[in-house]
Parts: sequence; structure tokens; C-alpha cells
Amino acid sequence: MKYNFFAMISRMKYIKRWALMRNSREENLSEHSLEVAMLVHALAVISNRRLGNHLDVSKAALIAIYHDSSEIITGDMPTPIKYHNLQIQSAFKDIEKGASKQLLSMLPEDLKEDYESVFFKNKDEEYLWRLVKAADKLSALIKCMEERKTGNTEFINAENSLKKVLKDMELKEVEIFMKEFLPGFEMNLDELN
Repeated sequence: MKYNFFAMISRMKYIKRWALMRNSREENLSEHSLEVAMLVHALAVISNRRLGNHLDVSKAALIAIYHDSSEIITGDMPTPIKYHNLQIQSAFKDIEKGASKQLLSMLPEDLKEDYESVFFKNKDEEYLWRLVKAADKLSALIKCMEERKTGNTEFINAENSLKKVLKDMELKEVEIFMKEFLPGFEMNLDELN
């Protein structure tokens, strides 16, 4: 029997993000997912080292790799539309859940169980999923900052909104990351060296 899961997942590179915004540099879903994985890994490490938690940092990164994979099927729904009202938000969550189930159906039975926990929330890993959501927002914030640095004012409102969303999440890991690491994203290559 042949299975199409990985061939389908590899199509993440064709899904463009920020469809409603004028971009100085396009971003695809593969790039975004890698960045979210690196960011959530950092947040989980900070949580363990600085806050005394015992999170599975590898699992956090793995969840992040697949966190938007349903968009291979649904496309990237722009945030203003996706969160316009609770009815649309609920309907889209159902669509995303169906798309995730469709992706999982492309795996052989003996492998599905290993992937279900990175596609669907497990009560025991609720905090990891919160950190993935925070890393997702951090990645979006970094994109906004990069666009602003190029002179593109299209992302300024989104940048301000994301800062508020991240603050409202009240995650100490995020506060630490934003204080210690986010300023580096304002620097150019010479300043980073």
C-alpha cells in the first residue's frame, strides 16, 4: 500500500501567508512552521530553566512543525476573516479539524497514533499548545517587524495588535523572550555581529 501523508505535508512550501497584506518578502507555511518550532523550543527551554517547569521541549517543537498543516487543504485564512465573529471562528475550527483528520487518514494505521498528538490537543499537553500559540504569535510579530524595517507600513497595525495579544497571554516565558531576544530582530546584520 502507498501513503501520501509526507508528499502532502511537503506542499506546505506552496501555501503563502499574509494574503491580504502587501509583502516586501513573501513567507510560506514551511518557513513559518520552522520559525514557530524554533521559537516554541526556546519558550519551553526558558520555561524549564528559568521557571522550574518540566516541559517536553522536543514535543513542543514537533507540535509547532505541524501546527498549521491543515492549511495545505484549507489555505491560509486571513486573521480578520477567521476571527471576525464566533460563528465564523467556530466553523473554521471545524474545517481545520476535518482537514487534520484528512491528513492523518493518509498515514498507515500503525503510525497514526504517533501523529494524532501533534495534530490534536491532549489535556496533558495543554500548556505546550499554549506555548505553540504564543510562538505562532511571536513569529507573526517578527514578520511585522521585518516588514516595517523595510519601510513597509502595511504591517504596523498588525504589529501593535500582536504585541497586545502576546501581553494578554500572560506567559512569563513570552515576557522573557520579548525582553531578552526580540530586540535583536530590530538590528541589521552588522549590528548582530
